Amino acid sequence: MIKQFNELANAKRTEKTISALKENGINAFLVETKEQAKEKVLQMIPKGAEVFSMTSITLEAMGIPKEINESKNYDSVRNKLISMTSQNQSREMQKLGSAPDWTIGSVHAVTEDGKLMIASNTGSQLPAYAYGAENVIFLVGTQKIVKNMEQGFERIYNHSLPLESERAKKAYGIERSNVSKILIINKEIQQNRITLIFINEILGF
Repeated sequence: MIKQFNELANAKRTEKTISALKENGINAFLVETKEQAKEKVLQMIPKGAEVFSMTSITLEAMGIPKEINESKNYDSVRNKLISMTSQNQSREMQKLGSAPDWTIGSVHAVTEDGKLMIASNTGSQLPAYAYGAENVIFLVGTQKIVKNMEQGFERIYNHSLPLESERAKKAYGIERSNVSKILIINKEIQQNRITLIFINEILGF
């Protein structure tokens, strides 16, 4: 863990980043707690909507996967995927996960000029984020704000990857994770498609 990448951004830096995100077509705002963020998310998503909650330590800390996948208030894409088998239905699973009505996840870095950086081992969450999902919600602790993309790459490789490797080893028994693919969202041209909620708590990697 690198200390500079695990410290909350101050109010001035957060406000600057929120302004830049808005200029880049990404709705953004700040809440103080993960409880407030969860409340906002559940207000945004209509009951009964199709929702894919991506694998995320941030989401887990907020109890969002349980709400989406277990409450029966939503049409859970993850539940559908769990009921399918990759051996016989891999293409159907890829299509289902790539274009949900709503998807919720997090990012690994947000630059002060309003760019989002998301690293992935498999790339499974990236199609929905980049284009496929009609609505995208990102939940992000303000410790993930970085000065620029150079610092964002440093955060991904030197801070997030070692922590994710530790998690993956415990969860899946694999030796280490990989930064196989990185999605960079410079701008969103579809109005109101992406909303990013900053949380003034250290959450996720």
